[in-house]
Amino acid sequence: MNVNRLTSQLDFQAQALTLRAERQRVIASNIANADTPGYQARDLDFSTALKAATGQLPAAGQMATTRAGHMALPGGATAEQAALRYATPSQTNLDSNSVDMDRERASFAENSVKYEATLRFINGHVREMLDAMKSPSQG
Repeated sequence: MNVNRLTSQLDFQAQALTLRAERQRVIASNIANADTPGYQARDLDFSTALKAATGQLPAAGQMATTRAGHMALPGGATAEQAALRYATPSQTNLDSNSVDMDRERASFAENSVKYEATLRFINGHVREMLDAMKSPSQG
């Protein structure tokens, strides 16, 4: 198997893990500010952020490479590129706070499960690579 292929798979999963952690931080911030008057809940568009981080989608303010001679800038999972969006409030509140605790709890749990799945995938992938590198006598 090609080394570049192995590292690109791990790079992709590392980017996904970084973005999952960032999304978890944003959701936790929403939950912490549930009683703050005027607080506007935020969320991270994970799929768009992952495409930007892996270079499949130009990040905000980044020029797109449209011809073969154009040089692409390397992607990177940063909060600046991950373009946070305001969550759409399900109902209006008198204090203008848009945090919906049911939605935030569900998002937090879902993101936690996906974070754990990504970690398990990375651990399994590393374990496979280590097993492949063992000599037959180490069996």
